[in-house]
Amino acid sequence: MRIAIVNDMGMAVEVLRRTIANIPDYDVAWVAYDGVEAVTKCAIDTPDLILMDVLMPNMDGVEATKHIMNQSPCAIMMVTASVNRYAGKVFEAMDYGAIDAINTPIEGSTGLLKKISTIAKLIGKSSRPKIANTPNNLPLLMAIGASTGGPQALARIISQFPSNFPAAIVIVQHLDAQFTPSFAAWLNEQTPLSVQIANPGSKLETGKIFLAGKNQHLVLRLNFTLDYVQEPLACSYHPSIDVFFKSAVQNWTGKGVGVLLTGMGRDGAQGLKMMRDAGWHTVAQDRRTCVVYGMPKAAAELNAAVEILPVEAIASACMKSLSAW
Repeated sequence: MRIAIVNDMGMAVEVLRRTIANIPDYDVAWVAYDGVEAVTKCAIDTPDLILMDVLMPNMDGVEATKHIMNQSPCAIMMVTASVNRYAGKVFEAMDYGAIDAINTPIEGSTGLLKKISTIAKLIGKSSRPKIANTPNNLPLLMAIGASTGGPQALARIISQFPSNFPAAIVIVQHLDAQFTPSFAAWLNEQTPLSVQIANPGSKLETGKIFLAGKNQHLVLRLNFTLDYVQEPLACSYHPSIDVFFKSAVQNWTGKGVGVLLTGMGRDGAQGLKMMRDAGWHTVAQDRRTCVVYGMPKAAAELNAAVEILPVEAIASACMKSLSAW
């Protein structure tokens, strides 16, 4: 895998160089010392991964990420002196398409090596042979995001699923937490599957539907359990579909299907694009059957959906994709 380094601090560049040198089959593609240089070099020679500093002269890492993802997209990880201190900028970069973030290592960092290895798997550049069976006998995963008009669309989809549905399902519907218990109960009446509100520590199981149930972001952890986080605060919606989709791409090592349904705005579109790029089967609802053709339209513009389908055809398409695995 070819990795580029973008950082205005010479010492940080050297630490990152040495870290990359410790990974078999990985090489430094090039080094840039500010965002302007990075955008120019990336357009000429797009690497597999960029380790992008946040604060730099001339053009910072956030703006550079925005330009690169528009012009010559590739995997980008933000590497900064303090992820917590610059959280706002880190999350802004993630909104533009950055995959992950980590503190700049002082010396060789096992944390950085682990994150690079994870990204390598996501983009198909792992130097290790692929394992045929998913770890821990993971179920298949179906992730669904919806907003305005979502309840009826969701009911129509999950009502078509059989009791032996071969995947775990996670739904992020834009809805205030006070309404989620009654919404979960209503959805439970629409399907033979079990619908429950996701709690911190909930572990995904085949045939169960987990519903985001707090005014916080639902995320999937590395141990394959569900949790809630406050950040990023700048999101228009809490829970955010993009936040869950991105966490699923970063942490789920099994097979997955992503679905983006009717809704206003763009939430979920970037996350769906990340899913497609990582090898997930992705579906967006079509214009005709959407109450509001906002989020699926944004996904279509990003070429994030493998299939664009009317709501009545989504269930069968997803079952077909899942059965193929």
